[in-house]
Amino acid sequence: MKEALLWEKLDDGRVICQLCNHFCTIAQSHTGICKVRQNQEGELVSLNYGKLIAAHIDPIEKKPLFHFLPGSHSYSIAAPGCNFRCAWCQNWDISQLNKANHPSRLAYTQPEAIVEAALNSGCESISYTYTEPTIFYEYVLDVSKLAKQAGLKNVLVSNGYMSDAMLDEYIPYLDAINVDIKAFDEKIHRKYTGAKLEPVLSNCKRLKKAGVWLEITTLLIPGINDDQAQVEGIAEFVATELGTDTPWHISRYFPQTQFQEREATPPVTILSAMKTGKAKGLQYVYAGNLGKGEDTYCPQCGKRLVSRSSVWLMENKIVDNLCPDCQTKIAGVWSGDGE
Repeated sequence: MKEALLWEKLDDGRVICQLCNHFCTIAQSHTGICKVRQNQEGELVSLNYGKLIAAHIDPIEKKPLFHFLPGSHSYSIAAPGCNFRCAWCQNWDISQLNKANHPSRLAYTQPEAIVEAALNSGCESISYTYTEPTIFYEYVLDVSKLAKQAGLKNVLVSNGYMSDAMLDEYIPYLDAINVDIKAFDEKIHRKYTGAKLEPVLSNCKRLKKAGVWLEITTLLIPGINDDQAQVEGIAEFVATELGTDTPWHISRYFPQTQFQEREATPPVTILSAMKTGKAKGLQYVYAGNLGKGEDTYCPQCGKRLVSRSSVWLMENKIVDNLCPDCQTKIAGVWSGDGE
């Protein structure tokens, strides 16, 4: 356990957690929505500091980040817990806290060990992923500081629900992020995630403005968030608020053990959503879990610049951040030195 960051003590022994936009008020001996931040005698502590439930070496394209250090590997870690309750969560067995994955059952890993492992494995970045990185923020911050010193990049794969205070503190260490916009209807977003939509959108705009490399993902679930109004809403938001050069990944859903209410997303739904994104002016729209629609084309001349097979880079023709045929600048971070 470690004392948590970003909280306030109340006179009656309760505390207010200020890490994410839930702003949980937590009574003594209780936890917040994430279940991994507990009020212990008027002090908020992180129960999952350094208690990793996953650590893998992934291609950066798996995050998914298609315009950030393509072809590189990212040392990817997660601690258990989440501040959302997505009905269709594809990592539910580690993100939704239970007796089997409780932090008390997990070994402690020092932050220095993560950086050392990333360097020894030839990774160019460390990704905080699989679960929601906001809820193990204290550990993320400590590892990120060491990673920066070692010349590694820091990557979040997030639901985007962090507080302003957390972003104030963490943005200087953050290089890239993929934010999952899970729906574009407030009622649907609250019903299926337990969280509001507006803070996610606001944080996306703030991250983009701050210069953090940003890509957006939407998992389309039949009958929930795949209607034309929501698809058009997300596409227009990305194009007008984040910029037409912001990549949008549209992923196909497959039924999960705990959520059998919907069938797999029909491929035609993904292809239709891609067309909508392009019609709204988005230059880089990608399919996920479809087996095609993963390549990058020059938005000016149409040349195929980056070829991918699922999460594997096959070929990259971009030279000095430019299309080799027409010299159009291709948005992204194509080398460790930046854009």
